[in-house]
Parts: sequence; C-alpha cells; structure tokens
Amino acid sequence: MTGKKTIFNLIFLAAVFSLTMYFVFRGEDIEKITAAVREADGRYLIVGLICVVLFIIGESVIIFYMMRTLGAKVKMSHCALYSFVGFFFSCITPSATGGQPMQIYYMKKDKLPIPVTTLVLMIVTITYKAVLVFIGILVCLFGRDFLRGYLGDFMWVFYLGVGLNVFCVTLMMTLVFAPGLAKWLMVKGLKIMEHIRIMKPRKERLKKLEESMDQYHDTAAFWASHKRIILNVFLITFVQRCILFTVTYWVYRSLGLHGYNIAVVSILQSVISVSVDMLPLPGGMGISETLYMVMFVPVFGKLLLPSMLLSRGIAYYGQMLISALMTCVAHIVIGGNVRKKENISC
Repeated sequence: MTGKKTIFNLIFLAAVFSLTMYFVFRGEDIEKITAAVREADGRYLIVGLICVVLFIIGESVIIFYMMRTLGAKVKMSHCALYSFVGFFFSCITPSATGGQPMQIYYMKKDKLPIPVTTLVLMIVTITYKAVLVFIGILVCLFGRDFLRGYLGDFMWVFYLGVGLNVFCVTLMMTLVFAPGLAKWLMVKGLKIMEHIRIMKPRKERLKKLEESMDQYHDTAAFWASHKRIILNVFLITFVQRCILFTVTYWVYRSLGLHGYNIAVVSILQSVISVSVDMLPLPGGMGISETLYMVMFVPVFGKLLLPSMLLSRGIAYYGQMLISALMTCVAHIVIGGNVRKKENISC
C-alpha cells in the first residue's frame, strides 16, 4: 500500500468517524456520558482489551500453524506481528481490503515464499468469512424470533449481511474447487468490460488475472489433502471471533449491570459483525453504531451511549491503536532485520 493511499484511507477514516460521532451524540448530554464512562470498572475494561489482543493473536496462531505445516520456517513472534499489521490496515481500509497485501509485504521481507504466504492467507480469509456465515445461518435457523425482538425493522440489514457473506464464501469456494470455471468466468468478465470500454484493454492485466487465478489451484490441492488442518483452522477461528464478541459483555459488567448472561450479549454483538462485515466502510463504522443503538436498548437502558462508547472504543478503536503500535514495531523489527542483512552482504 503506497504512502498516498494510506494517507487517503486515514483521511477517509477520520471523516467517517467525525460524521458518525456527530450523528450519534448530537443533542446528547456529553458530560453525563463521559461521567458514566469514568465510573466504569476498569478491571472489566482491561479484560475486554485482553480479549482484543487474544483475538489478534488467534490469527497469528493459525498463520504459524499453517506455515509450519507447509514447511516454512517462521517465528511465532513474527507471525504475531503479521497479524497486528493485517488488522491495522484492515481497520483503516473499506471492507478490510488493505490487511492482507500488507501482511504479504512484511512476509516477503522475511523471505517467506510468496506462493506459501498467499495460500495461507487465502485459507485464513475463507475460514474467517465461513465462521461468520456459520454464525449467521445458526441465528437464522434457531434465533430468528429472538433476534427480531432486538432488531425489529432492521432485520433486513442482518439478512443483507448474511447474504453478502454467503455470496463471498461461495465465490471463494468456487475459485478453490472449480478453478477452471472461475478462471473462465473472470477472464470473460474482464474481456466484456474491456469490450464495452469500462476498462482499457491491457495484456498485463489479463496476464496478472490468469496468474492470480492459478493460485487457487494450489489452495484446492491443499484443502483436499489437509482436511483435518482446515477443520482445526475453522475451530480456532470460531473461538477467536467469539472472544472478540465478548468485549461488549465485559463493558456490560464494567457498568455494574446484571441480568443478561455472556451468551446473549455475545450473540447480539456477533449479529452486528455479521451484518456489517461486507459493507464498504472501515470497520463497519456508522452502521455498526446504528445497529448497536437499536439492539442494545433493552440490555443497557440509560447507559446505552456510554456502553457503545466503551464497546466500540475497545473492540475497534482499541484494536486499531494497539495494531498501529505493533505495526511500528513490525517495521522496526522485520524491516530492521532486512537492513542488517543487506549491510552484512555488502
């Protein structure tokens, strides 16, 4: 990701954040909200922050596990840094599109084979989305009436989120298990866009597309011969995501509230994640806050706004700040190692 693109994404993030804060807190008593936030029990908030870190580390465990399975020599500490880099750039880019390219960039600095890193991150992405689809379908099948009591007229947002995630996972699985068909469709689509002059014809673009499609063949081969590993990755990912969903519950407890158990609060938070994951906004900003304000009224009552401030502050903004700090560490540690090797070779 270029410096100019990063600056643009940060400006876009700041603009969306400012608009979100304006519409959420417009006409509210800011002093009362901040007073409630200050009175929150810090011990539970620390547990929430720990959950955010464990969520990020969960991905690094998967990367380390799969890299070792594929015979790549990699340090667990570096896998953790790859994850922090990925989550930081995912936080600041629409639909989390910037995370994996930057992870590959730092993995390349560590001299890891590009085909291996691409394969690992592709499987991470598929299982990450598949877990959301699994949760969304479970809620649709067994908790639709329960959820309607909290979402009301906003049920369509949840169905849209489930539908988009199902489409995304189906597309990726088609690319994996029917690479010939997927390659034909993608190349045909590109040629149609060039023919109707939406895009200018370029041989380099077609070549890159064909090469990228060939990578899915390796993914299919790995998937077919390592079913147990894929299952383990799915289970780790499921636990990883559930840990993050509990952050709202720890906020609930920090405000001195009781009555709702951790399962109910976490399921409601998971519904928000399923609903906004595929929307083209950094971290689902704006729509996440809107859904929170609708769903958690019965849970938090008068403390709804302070709870949202704390929950989003820890789960998204806290995640972004921690990841930003560790991205700087990655730049020093991994980038520094590259510079040392270059100096030694000279």
